[in-house]
Amino acid sequence: MTSAPEVLLRLPDEAATQDLGAALASRLRRGEAICLTGPLGAGKSTLARALVRALTTPDEDVPSPTFTLVQFYDGPDFPLAHFDLYRLTSPDEAYEIGLDEALEDGAALIEWPERLEGQLPADRLDIVISPDGDGRVARLTPHGAWRTRDLEF
Repeated sequence: MTSAPEVLLRLPDEAATQDLGAALASRLRRGEAICLTGPLGAGKSTLARALVRALTTPDEDVPSPTFTLVQFYDGPDFPLAHFDLYRLTSPDEAYEIGLDEALEDGAALIEWPERLEGQLPADRLDIVISPDGDGRVARLTPHGAWRTRDLEF
């Protein structure tokens, strides 16, 4: 079994961030998570919105789940739950709002996964987005099932 190494991508503009979100949507499978980390304004929501729209419809309303904590979407093959864990005070709260069920029924997109304090899903792709001049840099680190997946974009 081969394993995918960490991938570093330069995202020069918002369109490149959206393209990455759409490309990741085609690789996401039931039972898996994509975990987005980065400072406020780094582009996590831009990437998340593009991923959701690629799995649903191009004009899907994709509000940030900052206040609702989770938003649910019906994809053609499985449902997707978009979690924003920024306001959580303990890792258990993520499971109280349905993270386990989301992964059993479909897939999860998780912003602020560091709030899980090591209780991350095994089959996940960690993405750290950092500002870089006028653009961004995204570091993709595969875990579990993601380790055998092509991450060249």
